[in-house]
Amino acid sequence: MTTASICILISIAVYLAGMIFIGYRNSRGNSSSADFYLGGRKLGPIVTAMSTEASDMSAYLLMGVPGLALFCGVAEASWTAIGLAAGTYLNWLIVAKRLRLYSEKLGAITVPDYLSHRFRDGSKLIESIGALVIIIFFVPYTASAFVACGKLFNSMFGWDYLPTMLVSAVVIVAYCTMGGFMAASITSLIQSLMMSFALVVILVFGIHSAGGWASVLENARAVPGYLDLFASTSIQASSAGSYGAIAIVSTLAWGLGYFGMPHVLIHFMAANDEKMLSTSRRIASVWVIVSLSVAVIIGIVGYGMVNAGVIEGFADSSEAESVIVRAAAAMSRNGVFFAVIAGVILAGILSATMSTADVQLLAAASGITHNLLTDVFGVKLSDKQNLLIARCGVIGVAVIAAFFARDPSSSIFRVVSFAWAGFGATFGPIMLFSLFWKRCNAAGAIAGMLTGGVSIFLWKYLVRPLGGVWDIYELLPAFLLASLAIVVVSLCTKAPEKEIVAEFESV
Repeated sequence: MTTASICILISIAVYLAGMIFIGYRNSRGNSSSADFYLGGRKLGPIVTAMSTEASDMSAYLLMGVPGLALFCGVAEASWTAIGLAAGTYLNWLIVAKRLRLYSEKLGAITVPDYLSHRFRDGSKLIESIGALVIIIFFVPYTASAFVACGKLFNSMFGWDYLPTMLVSAVVIVAYCTMGGFMAASITSLIQSLMMSFALVVILVFGIHSAGGWASVLENARAVPGYLDLFASTSIQASSAGSYGAIAIVSTLAWGLGYFGMPHVLIHFMAANDEKMLSTSRRIASVWVIVSLSVAVIIGIVGYGMVNAGVIEGFADSSEAESVIVRAAAAMSRNGVFFAVIAGVILAGILSATMSTADVQLLAAASGITHNLLTDVFGVKLSDKQNLLIARCGVIGVAVIAAFFARDPSSSIFRVVSFAWAGFGATFGPIMLFSLFWKRCNAAGAIAGMLTGGVSIFLWKYLVRPLGGVWDIYELLPAFLLASLAIVVVSLCTKAPEKEIVAEFESV
């Protein structure tokens, strides 16, 4: 093993040990399942902002987006980034404060919990559907994070993918099971800073090693349509196609997903003071806009590094997702100092995956233990037993996700895309209607959630393959159909009771 490899491993080992230590330190602060899943609603404005966005910006920020931009040009990656930035801002502006107040008034600690209490659903059907959707979509979402960890070590050191993926999963599970949501939030704050460092350093190093910004642009312009927001291309294409209105609307629709992301929404619920959420919104929005912009630019710079011979070329967009890993490897060959910096950058990629996987694991575990076991099936447990079951739930979900992550060839961007659509269509419409339409009732909520969840699968596998005008990202039609179902069914069924309306108006 080379000196550079040793320096990189030491940097990563220090980071991983730090995450486990934070989990251990916060393990004593969990006296109930509410503390474990929501941190006792004690998050300050900076931690709320940065932990929310770090948990949102998973491996697709440092791997998915740069890889897509490198191999396919700026169109899809840029329109997706624009949609995400807009969705982030609107979610903070519209949803955050009212959800924080409403969820506390109802005593809810999970998203399905909030919806069930909001509509006084005695049948527990809303909570059951919500919990099952969380489990179904968070497993592949968490698996994509594990895949990113395995790819990192495989690309960097040539180590076998499976064992390195499993070791990374074990570290994530360790600090999650010990420290719960508070540990996940504190580590996410640290991880967001590391992600920022990684993006900036790779951008500067990449431009320099590619021969300067002028050289980067020259290489990009040599590919037909590479820098055109309205062109569909790839670095292997001899000519560019059109990236038309349907494709643009589809990618912008990513922003709708935010209204239904459980791992984002629970951070709003966990804030210690709703008055501070405006500060959190500003911090989060600026960070997201800058980070996504830099990620797209790194993809362009990465292609320049390929042409300059600094890093090897890529066979497809999935392989191109390791561009930052290869750039860090190239940096590490410039001496001990740069090897240590490269290690920090790779730890930043681990941060991107871990900051999402940890909250996803907690959300999925809460669906099993709190929503299904305790609320739906009525199992009575002490606080100590609840904590034990919660931690076992985290481990169980992680095991299933690791099983799905055993295939290293899956595209992180594509896996996240489908899970994102699933949450956005199932929870997004009903979250907005529950917060802002007092006529919405339990029947409408159930209809909307079922319509959104089912439509995702039907559109992706039956309608979208037809192509043409039907080739729309499944989130958009499913979101619209779910919204329509909520309105129609709510208006055709009994209005909410006066008690529910009064509670709505008091928030």
